[in-house]
Amino acid sequence: MVIPGGLVVLTDRRSASGPLVRVVEEAVRSGAAWVVLRERDLPYDRRTALAERLRTVVPPGRLIVAGPDPLGGDAVHLAGADPLPAGVSLVGRSWHGAEDLSGVDYVTVSPVYPTVSKPGYGPALGASGAAALGAPVPWLALGGVDSPQRAGECAAAGAAGIAVMGAVMRAPALAGELSEAFGRAAGRTGRVGGAAPVGSGR
Repeated sequence: MVIPGGLVVLTDRRSASGPLVRVVEEAVRSGAAWVVLRERDLPYDRRTALAERLRTVVPPGRLIVAGPDPLGGDAVHLAGADPLPAGVSLVGRSWHGAEDLSGVDYVTVSPVYPTVSKPGYGPALGASGAAALGAPVPWLALGGVDSPQRAGECAAAGAAGIAVMGAVMRAPALAGELSEAFGRAAGRTGRVGGAAPVGSGR
């Protein structure tokens, strides 16, 4: 089992430049290594069907479902207050320095930069500020990582990956630039982007 690394794309059908599955497929072709299915407002049957369709365009095992129900998969990403599910191999959680990380393999830390998707959310930590939180498991930089420069800054600060929503939903080809920039900077620090061994959060 590996944890998310490199470019991790979060879905948002409302800001997507076209049909969500097609946008995700293009992002994956361009360089996205993992995808997190959000869309938590959809009815259960529609969200389950969407998860099944996304699994046809995302590399095997690389679709993570936001919330405690993996919708037929084996990976979830939890909000701070979500309960820890049983029988799931990969568990991530949104972390701001205080949430319980028992049983968690990786976290997202946010907002690293000001973000168009959530204006006013913050204050922005900056890449070094996100690293200074000292996550005890591998962390993904989330929030405003919308340029190669910012992707590189996050890699240099020690992030295992970058989690990007709006910028890639609006322009899925951007995934290539972000992934390449993160990988270059991670290589300079002696790490390899894309995936990393599971942490010891369990």
